[in-house]
Amino acid sequence: MNQVDDPRTNSRTITKQSGSNFYYAFLFLPKPKREALYAVYAFCRLSDDLVDETTAGANPADALTRWRRTLDTAIEDGVDSPVMNAVGRAARQFHIPKVYFEELLNGMEMDLARARYGTFEELYLYCYRVASIVGLICIEIFGYTNPLTKTYAEQLGIAFQLTNILRDVRVDAQRGRIYLPQDDLRRFGYSEEELLAGRYNHAFTELMRFQCERAHDFFRAASAALTAEDERSLLAAEIMRAIYYRLLLRIEAQRYDVFHGDITIGKPRKLLLAGGLWLRSALSPRPQPH
Repeated sequence: MNQVDDPRTNSRTITKQSGSNFYYAFLFLPKPKREALYAVYAFCRLSDDLVDETTAGANPADALTRWRRTLDTAIEDGVDSPVMNAVGRAARQFHIPKVYFEELLNGMEMDLARARYGTFEELYLYCYRVASIVGLICIEIFGYTNPLTKTYAEQLGIAFQLTNILRDVRVDAQRGRIYLPQDDLRRFGYSEEELLAGRYNHAFTELMRFQCERAHDFFRAASAALTAEDERSLLAAEIMRAIYYRLLLRIEAQRYDVFHGDITIGKPRKLLLAGGLWLRSALSPRPQPH
């Protein structure tokens, strides 16, 4: 990847070019927070690429180990990596615990070690590491006062990752990965062979209906943990929640057929959601201190 000298520009470019939902959520933030979040997203994107997009003959485990060492140095000082320099700056500026970044890499490493999950409890750990941890990093940048906001970030992260998993069943299967828990496949009588072959049938729709309801549960749990005093500072997270929730509704509206065609939310719709929530936040009265 071509890296420019300014780490903030580099991180911003990676985030924008990815087409990620995160980009639209960050648009209305003050510049220092926006640039820090671009750095975090770019770190996540590049870490994921080390696992998923390795070149022939490359060893992703070795690459991840080197990336960890670069992170260690970047948090304390500067390194020869624009993105890592931006991550280190963000971590120091917003007092983000280093263990969050390490745990995120532990989640990426799970993709190297396993391609199946026996139970939802096993999958939960993966989702926590690759998504909830991102939420916990983000709220340090957003700012918050109520400790319950950490529960909000964790639950919302699980909801996001489950939605991603449901949307990407076909793409993951093409990589030989199945994130839907094995015991759920057995419960609904849908085989691993059918999933890998992209078989769309009644058993699959019932399996997906169950998985979507589980994702709804986590969206509801996140909403229940959102406190009035932190709602304004969590506007970016709420924009992401709105986009991901509509993605989940889109999966349901297409009768769970994720094998044929892509399920996405268009850019105009994302901008409309982001702008609408920003306007509502700007016009709403600020909560009064007790």
